Amino acid sequence: MHTETVNLNGHPFFLRHWGDPGKPVLLMLHGFPEYSGAFNDLAPLLSDHFHCVAPDQRGYGQSWSPEGADNYTATELIRDMSALIDHLGAPLTVLGHDWGAAVAYGLAIRCPNQVSRLIIANGVHSVPFQRELAKGGAQSQASQYINVLRKPGSEDDLAADNYAKLMQLFSAHMDLGWMDDTRRKEYEAAWSHDGGRLKTMIHWYRATPLRVADPGQPITDLPDFPVASFTVHCPHLLIWGENDTALLPETTQGLETYAPDLTRITIPDADHWLLHQTPETVARAILDWAETTKE
Repeated sequence: MHTETVNLNGHPFFLRHWGDPGKPVLLMLHGFPEYSGAFNDLAPLLSDHFHCVAPDQRGYGQSWSPEGADNYTATELIRDMSALIDHLGAPLTVLGHDWGAAVAYGLAIRCPNQVSRLIIANGVHSVPFQRELAKGGAQSQASQYINVLRKPGSEDDLAADNYAKLMQLFSAHMDLGWMDDTRRKEYEAAWSHDGGRLKTMIHWYRATPLRVADPGQPITDLPDFPVASFTVHCPHLLIWGENDTALLPETTQGLETYAPDLTRITIPDADHWLLHQTPETVARAILDWAETTKE
């Protein structure tokens, strides 16, 4: 593994690389509250077949972290990674987890000539997710933390007592056995970089237009979501740790409407943090699927 910092649209972004640069590129996009090191378990298992590249996304780790939530709209986040794809060479395969999945879907939908294949690991397409968030049911209940994070100063609360509440959020009802002392220190270093990154990390939640219903109080005035405007046309693999309590299975119901070339793989003994819990299983799923959808 080696690292570098590159300029994208005039701003610095930190990258981790694994594998031979001559191999096909796999762009790996992390979510909250992780950073490019989230792929330290998975990428080495794929590096014989791919040149794996993982950036610290905007607001995270060692990458550009502008002030103000208006700098973290989907358009800006997708623009960053579109520039990175141009830098690496399009088209390529994109893998997204958690919030990284939102950017990955955005790239596949808005920049189809840059994305040849799409892999999502416990992440959601915006339309089925928004519909579940609006129902006031189980997913609305599970996502109430979004409204908490959006409150001014939430980053200070999460950082207090050596990130105690952030760790509680990280591990809520899920297995964090993979987070040993060494790894925790690595995460804390990423969260603390250059005076602290939690505020800009949380700006992703503040900038999104997603609406979260109060439990039992459905939102009934959602806009229309034209299928043609939200369709993933490339081959798409969805890998799902079925014990996820943050993203429930119903958030992917109807995904085939928006991704007609979809393959689903479920991992029964994993949850939201499947990339750390079962990296070998995830890697095998990716390699087997990639063999059937060669670029």
